[in-house]
Amino acid sequence: MAAGGVVRTSAVVVLVLLAAGCGGGNDTGRDAAGTPSASPTPPEELCARLVAHWSHEVLDGDTYGDYQSMGLSNGQYEILREVVDAARAEKRRRGTAAADALIDRRARAGCVDWYRTGGPSNGPWQ
Repeated sequence: MAAGGVVRTSAVVVLVLLAAGCGGGNDTGRDAAGTPSASPTPPEELCARLVAHWSHEVLDGDTYGDYQSMGLSNGQYEILREVVDAARAEKRRRGTAAADALIDRRARAGCVDWYRTGGPSNGPWQ
């Protein structure tokens, strides 16, 4: 292939890549198709999901287990313990469905409060 052919081929490749959105940075908050990019999940939401998941698991079992094996921080584990204690009492009074609803509410409220007051940055292992 002659030198001119290489230059033309390279130019075509660059144009195809640019047209496909593979060019420079995209700092508009939109993806290549122009739709808004997904926002990251807030930390209190992730906390609530984790605490609720493990609270449901613990409610059905006999033991709490190790907070690190659950992927929880010490602060999240404290929320879990409070939530599970309340859920066990609620389960005795009003049944499993009420206990499940309580877990979801209390996990969210506990995590929102925890992050409002600083979350894991409160000190070591918090």
